Amino acid sequence: MVVARSVALFAVAALFEIGGAWLVWQGAREHRGWIWIGAGVIALGVYGFVATLQPDGEFGRILAAYGGVFVAGSIAWGMVADGYRPDRWDVTGALICLAGMAVIMYAPRNH
Repeated sequence: MVVARSVALFAVAALFEIGGAWLVWQGAREHRGWIWIGAGVIALGVYGFVATLQPDGEFGRILAAYGGVFVAGSIAWGMVADGYRPDRWDVTGALICLAGMAVIMYAPRNH
């Protein structure tokens, strides 16, 4: 149950961080304006809070593991939101990052 909660929190964090960064990108680079940028900044703040809800209490571990989720999530977001088509190396790299995330977060530890 703890792993399922952790995975769900990573997914929610990715939604807010990647979505927030995308909103800022749209506001600034695609000239959609300050409302988009502001919404992105708020979403990025929510991401920071969601990360604190992880059951593990180690900041460095959470953020390091989240990096793998961010990589894979960013590729998925680009596919859905922008029509990006990853090549086999993008997919391979994302899977390696997710494997690293799983090792960092869920490997058995002696505490």
